[in-house]
Amino acid sequence: MMQPTGILRRTAVGVDLELTRTFRASREDVWASLTESDRTAGWYGPWERLSKNMVRVQMVFEEGKPWSELKIDACEEPTHLAVSTSKAEGGWKLEVTLAESDGTTTLSFVHHLTGTTGIGDIGPGWEYYLDMLVASRDHRPLPSFDRYYPAQENYYSSLIPV
Repeated sequence: MMQPTGILRRTAVGVDLELTRTFRASREDVWASLTESDRTAGWYGPWERLSKNMVRVQMVFEEGKPWSELKIDACEEPTHLAVSTSKAEGGWKLEVTLAESDGTTTLSFVHHLTGTTGIGDIGPGWEYYLDMLVASRDHRPLPSFDRYYPAQENYYSSLIPV
């Protein structure tokens, strides 16, 4: 089992699931791994632009390799990216912030939630995808989702927001 890292923080409108990863790389290089289609293809899936603030992403590591539309809510290169899905696609609101210090970039990922329903499924999924990002950047074999779910389900289901 992979060690879960996520925490929950209480907000005015629900809870935020927060996860972090660190990279021995520049912020700009990590940003490229998050925003360039040929690089996202290696850990999440490729994307294509639909309009100035809409993209369509293929989730190639999910059953059926579905496409999902994402609205770009904020894009401040190379430090902050916020996206959301329509209510029909789950109504998810996601944010990534990058901070660099002494050649190390810290990626802070936040999934804004209205409550903790489904957190036992959501948490392991984001752990998996963020570790896929790490593996793809390090040119290592991609991890198997079986190492995350259901192994981390109890950890996430038992989290109490701080």
